[in-house]
Amino acid sequence: MKRVFNKKGFIIFNIALMLCLSVPKVFGASPDQIYDEVWRLINLKYVDQTDNSQDWNIWRYKYNGKLKTKEDAYVAIDTMLASLNDPYTRFLDPKEFAEETSSIKGSLQGIGIQIGMKDGNLVVIAPIEGSPAYKAGMLTDDLILEIDGVSTKGITIDKAADKIRGDKGTQVTLVVKRKDEIKKFTITRDEIEIKSVSVKTPIETRVPDSIQYIRLSSFISKNASSEILNILKTTSRTKKGYILDLRSNPGGLLTNAILMSDMFLQGGGIVSTVDRNGYKDTTRAAKFRITDKPLVILVNKGSASASEIFSGAMKDNRRAILVGEQTFGKGLVQEINRLSDDSGVNITIQKYLTPNGTDIHKKGITPDVEVKLSADNVKNKDDVQLKEAMRILLKECGESIPDYLRPDYKPPVQKASKKVETVKKTSEQSSTVTDPAKCKTEQKSSEPKESEKKEVEQPKVPVESK
Repeated sequence: MKRVFNKKGFIIFNIALMLCLSVPKVFGASPDQIYDEVWRLINLKYVDQTDNSQDWNIWRYKYNGKLKTKEDAYVAIDTMLASLNDPYTRFLDPKEFAEETSSIKGSLQGIGIQIGMKDGNLVVIAPIEGSPAYKAGMLTDDLILEIDGVSTKGITIDKAADKIRGDKGTQVTLVVKRKDEIKKFTITRDEIEIKSVSVKTPIETRVPDSIQYIRLSSFISKNASSEILNILKTTSRTKKGYILDLRSNPGGLLTNAILMSDMFLQGGGIVSTVDRNGYKDTTRAAKFRITDKPLVILVNKGSASASEIFSGAMKDNRRAILVGEQTFGKGLVQEINRLSDDSGVNITIQKYLTPNGTDIHKKGITPDVEVKLSADNVKNKDDVQLKEAMRILLKECGESIPDYLRPDYKPPVQKASKKVETVKKTSEQSSTVTDPAKCKTEQKSSEPKESEKKEVEQPKVPVESK
């Protein structure tokens, strides 16, 4: 299937939509030249033409003759960009830019968390499934108060990510606030393997045979859309409907969001972008959908960016039912610019809208059916969101709801057996070994067997990423 994109090709990296560009490399670029490069890019491309209600010209010659080294230029650039009050428009030194580039390629070392800013606080958007942060128990919405004993007050996303990243085998200590509780995590960094698509259901969770559960933890993998396509094709004859779990999915490639939308939509809008001049450009679905079977999408407060583009397209086109909690609310487009000294700057150049023209930035998307996952649900390993999604999908498929999915269902108390002991007769007794079956005794147990216990797979990209 051939798709014609806009004249600019965008990608979303984690929770930011991005376009990768570069300028010709200038060997021996002076600090003043590097600073002016960034000034000109902001002046030309930044989405807010008022530049946060200031005269951008005051910054152009502010440091003339004062920048002696590249480090001086980098500090001056950070100061200039901070005046925009936009955490997503940020400067990256050569090391940071190289790390971001390798992250996009999928090669990561760190603890595996997606971070962002919320109300001026450094917050965990989501841990990557199976990552050191995930295994340590870090959760979406944890506020990061300290990194290795240093307060995060006033820190940028970029600087925080740089502090959290590190070589495999080294450690980082984070102090976080979770509601009213302060927690301390010392986590060993590792190679982060991004596995974005899985059909493995949460441990011990029973999914009816007619339903295909798909977990998509990130849109960043270039293979994600093809993996989803393969699942849809191989299950087309055996499954009656699909549950797509996007909980704590912080985003990834815009192309994946568009291609996946194409698989479920028979025409209709997918996403619109609006630039600094108010020009609106809409991407529409091709009429080559792979399946028309019912679809339920699971979302929560960690579902961001590409997740919101896909979910918004499905909701506005009435193609799927969204179940869960309000999504994160990230609706800005960033452009990655490589500078002449191999440093870089990410610039907010557009905002995006759902097909109905809704601006979800700082608002998020409200699911069709709101279901909260409480602390007690997590403690008791009771995934009430997934259960509700299954009940809705079964109704959409015209199937009856099994007893174990009914809200009032209580698993039967299981009986446990004592170990069988074989009694050997002495020389004075018969040499016949006692029948083990006759030695069994039974007693009631209030605890269910391990096989009966239900466990919720923690919903889940930077990843210490910005």
